[in-house]
Amino acid sequence: MSDNQKLTDVIMPQLAESLVSATIGKWLKKPGDPVEQYEPLCELITDKVNAELPSTIDGVMGELLAEEGQVVNVGEVICRIAVPVTGSAAANVTNTSTATSNSSNDVSGQKAALTASDSMRARYSPAVQTLAAEHNIDLTLVTGTGMGGRITRKDVLTFLEGGGATSAASTAARQPAPAVSQPPVPQFVQAEEKKAEEPLRHSGLHLSESPRIPTIEVERGRGSSSEYLIDVTPIRNTIATRMRQSVSEIPHAWTMIEVDVTNLVALRNKHKEEFKRKEGINLTYLAFMMKAVVSAIKDYPIMNSVWAVDKIIVKRDINISLAVGTEDSVITPVIKKADQKNVAGLAREIDELAQKTREGKLSLEDLQGGTFTVNNTGSFGSILSYPIINYPQAAILTFESIVKRPVVINDMIGVRSMANICLSLDHRILDGVICGRFLQRVKDNIEGYTPDTKLY
Repeated sequence: MSDNQKLTDVIMPQLAESLVSATIGKWLKKPGDPVEQYEPLCELITDKVNAELPSTIDGVMGELLAEEGQVVNVGEVICRIAVPVTGSAAANVTNTSTATSNSSNDVSGQKAALTASDSMRARYSPAVQTLAAEHNIDLTLVTGTGMGGRITRKDVLTFLEGGGATSAASTAARQPAPAVSQPPVPQFVQAEEKKAEEPLRHSGLHLSESPRIPTIEVERGRGSSSEYLIDVTPIRNTIATRMRQSVSEIPHAWTMIEVDVTNLVALRNKHKEEFKRKEGINLTYLAFMMKAVVSAIKDYPIMNSVWAVDKIIVKRDINISLAVGTEDSVITPVIKKADQKNVAGLAREIDELAQKTREGKLSLEDLQGGTFTVNNTGSFGSILSYPIINYPQAAILTFESIVKRPVVINDMIGVRSMANICLSLDHRILDGVICGRFLQRVKDNIEGYTPDTKLY
């Protein structure tokens, strides 16, 4: 470090009140890189959500004190940034002259380094992906100035300022995309890419649009070309830890009930077009079903509880965790105080959380405080499932696919729209009697919908 610079420590922030540590996912800056205020330094991964850590000052990246994949406690120093120190006028002139000379050499060196290695060229941060999606930018046309040719948020903004968004389509048509060195992709990923082009079911939340295909880093198996090795990402590792904790600590039990949703189908069909025009979002079956569940929880509050060894803690607020599945993970954003919302309000919350999940814009607040989990597994055609409880909650409920089946009504056979509702429960807290009554109440609430049921 030169005499006209000082090092400023960058510490691991407390991303939420309940979090005491985070994992360094990927460094976006390397030692010697210029750093601007608000520019992301690294990607942080928690058991709740991923986030980028922005710089609070301008300077030059110094020493990296934490490695990628390392778990760092809140308050610990993860890196240092060199910040210029103001001296005398004469010293400033000298330093400016020297800095100008050095910067020319640095720029030449950086250009040479970027030309020599573009290993990070095709790896985009969530902020870059979101910004590119908002402005319909083809990232293959953007020049990356980050580590290994990585595209930064600043690069995208520079591309926008240069009119790149308006000319991207025509430029892409005239010029071939630059060659990008990528790891070999397994056959199952290629098959999913073809599948995404096909028409998808629209019966629920998960597949209301073509799902994104994750970028999976793979290596060839040692001594064999018949298999691939896929690195376990921090998110997948967190899911594995939570699922293992749930099945090892919670004695799961499972039950199911069949529901006639013919009236619900008629009610939704009656209102969906007007609702779309008025609210600008789709009216899904999930909003009606969630309303039925919330009403049943109010009648059986023990369903809204957690196990605390010598006590059972019953939560007063009904905060519904909504399981949203992506191609590489499952995230459970929370609808707070769901019992205070009508069907239209729940529909708006569901759509908002789904959009934020798909765009990677969920905050830690969106993921905290859930007391009961609902999953719309029927959206991808499932008719029966055995869900794992979202630890430490007491139960999780799934809605299966709506199908037409022959049903006996008053000794006559009729064709009705039917669906299964599955419930996994913590047998330390809940027993068959209470859960049977709870499911029966959910069934009664769903079958009680009529064409006159109000959405607001």
